[in-house]
Amino acid sequence: QVQLVESGGGLVQAGGSLRLSCAASGRTFSRYGVGWFRQATGKEREFVASIKWSGYITDYADSVKGRFTISRDNTKNTVYLQMNSMKIEDTAVYYCAAEYYGSGSGTPNRYDYWGQGTQVTVSS
Repeated sequence: QVQLVESGGGLVQAGGSLRLSCAASGRTFSRYGVGWFRQATGKEREFVASIKWSGYITDYADSVKGRFTISRDNTKNTVYLQMNSMKIEDTAVYYCAAEYYGSGSGTPNRYDYWGQGTQVTVSS
């Protein structure tokens, strides 16, 4: 069983930066691939970024490539999403999810555990 808690969301101006954290319980977090997803009001949940359980392979949605960076620190049981050059269209609730020995899928139903989400709002 893994519990995930996101933090770091908030209000930021366009062009600014935020860093989201996904803190996990459990001693085997290093065996989980982690994905970040987001859901804007009235839209479906979409893939943002992922990192393989081994931590060496990452993947990004085209809309965030070059602006967002996913990383993990297994000593802290935490995965981060650094968001730079933010745009108004990045406004959404951001969720992290974990898949046992996951390779970092962009498909939500591959993931076993989800956090409660954190709101990110980008203003003009």
